[in-house]
Amino acid sequence: MKHHLYELFSQALSQVAPEHVGIAFEITRPKQAQHGDFACNLALQLARPLRGNPREIAARLLASLPASPYVTKSEIAGAGFINLFLATGAKQQVIKQVLTQGADFGRSTLGQGQKIQVEFVSANPTGPLHVGHGRGAAFGMSLAGVLSAAGYEVSREYYVNDAGRQMDILALSTWLRYLELEGVQIAFPANAYQGSYVRDMARLVQEAHGSRYVHQPAAVLDRVPAHEDDGEGHLDALIANAKTLLGEAYAYIHNLALTEQLEDCRDDLTEFGVTFDSWFSEKSLFDTGLVTRAVAALEAHGHIYPQDGAKWFRSTAFGDEKDRVVQRENGLYTYFASDIAYHLNKFERGFDRVINIWGADHHGYIPRVKGALTALGLDAERLVIALVQFAVLWRGAEKLPMSTRSGNFVTLRELRAEVGNDAARFFYVLRKSDQHLDFDLELAKSQSNENPVYYIQYGHARVCSVLAQWGGDPAELAEAETGALDGKHELALMSLLGDYPGTVEGAARELSPHLIAYYLKDLAGEFHSYYNAEQFLVADEGIRLARLALITAVRQVLRNGLALLGVGSPEKM
Repeated sequence: MKHHLYELFSQALSQVAPEHVGIAFEITRPKQAQHGDFACNLALQLARPLRGNPREIAARLLASLPASPYVTKSEIAGAGFINLFLATGAKQQVIKQVLTQGADFGRSTLGQGQKIQVEFVSANPTGPLHVGHGRGAAFGMSLAGVLSAAGYEVSREYYVNDAGRQMDILALSTWLRYLELEGVQIAFPANAYQGSYVRDMARLVQEAHGSRYVHQPAAVLDRVPAHEDDGEGHLDALIANAKTLLGEAYAYIHNLALTEQLEDCRDDLTEFGVTFDSWFSEKSLFDTGLVTRAVAALEAHGHIYPQDGAKWFRSTAFGDEKDRVVQRENGLYTYFASDIAYHLNKFERGFDRVINIWGADHHGYIPRVKGALTALGLDAERLVIALVQFAVLWRGAEKLPMSTRSGNFVTLRELRAEVGNDAARFFYVLRKSDQHLDFDLELAKSQSNENPVYYIQYGHARVCSVLAQWGGDPAELAEAETGALDGKHELALMSLLGDYPGTVEGAARELSPHLIAYYLKDLAGEFHSYYNAEQFLVADEGIRLARLALITAVRQVLRNGLALLGVGSPEKM
């Protein structure tokens, strides 16, 4: 209906101001029902270019508005809005549309097949995913689903940080726990990885190779500064000694730790309903020479300068707060250098737009990455960064910790086991991604109207129960006569059903899957009110079939919306 109304106003615009045919305007739902079913702001948008009074322009637009069988009344309101009132029959049409299109209702061609990559989670594979990672996973998967429904060709990617210092710390932690199992007494660094999963990996090494990789404390601690004097230097020296003492065996332990944690991560996410089209290795950027090529390209364009034996990218020229090192004096490339190469690779793969989902603590990283893309001659506006605040987990009044290095955290797997996948997926996207999220465990487990996912799923199950009592074939309801549906709740439900396609498009434009969650809460709330106010299996066959058609359409849209968020639609509760 919004598309129909937009076309009507476009025709009026071509009559009133043909020189401004391309001007943007909106058709929205008024906040109050007495102001009509839809409102258009075109007259307000034309006021400045036409240098006219918005209400007078609105009158001219109304005079040129083509007649429509769906519009019963139009009026000018406020500063120049045009309010439109729809015929009841126009609202009723959505029921057949939903029942005919089924799972495709709400899908559109907005994206016109543009190729979009969504990269999300991308947590260092240094331990189990915790509940903080879960929010990025749920948001990314839901966003990919929304974009796909809106007509974009979406590719989901996980960037595996398998070439950095954190992996070296994990490999060292594993080896030190292995030495501990073999009776070698070395104080375990407080800033190494503490979790029990590290001991599990150490046992795998011991079971496979016995005491083959044992070295004595004197060799392990040779020229290692005291931890209390230099904690990170202590770790780096231990890593250097491990590489020297173990030789080729270091790569074995490193790869074992990487493989174990990456597989655990992949299994955890798959069980959570989060899957990826590709897992991209950071190490491959070095193996293929892309990091060297990217830095050389920046250097050739005059954006790199030497200082103190290192190579620096002049990122201040692109809005960053300071210049950044891309190659250290020892010849090793920085994380930033591999990030430049990774983003260059993304665009070389032909994506029209790239969406990175980062933790909110990475906000300061945006200018330097976009600056590097601009320096490489790419359109940095094609890179979109969606920031996600980490969720804070509460059990009653107790705030639960989430520190991976200390090993003191609640894993995503533990959260899922306690509240279930559906509640976890829904609660994670219940707020705008860059807003703080308090995850209330007790609420997520409750079976009450206060629990939004339970409330929505219960609506779906209620419809299934009514249809089971009826015993007929829901497929036949698409042909039901709906003219009798003119009650308050029925009109409200039909209006909400009609809003669903626009909600999906809005969520895609704004990269905001939480809009789907809000919509589903509203739809479920209106349905429950209808359920409590009316009987469906009434004696009058016409009214019975009409009401069953309406609630079956509600069930379909609840199912479609929940599917976009990765949440199930139970038939019984």
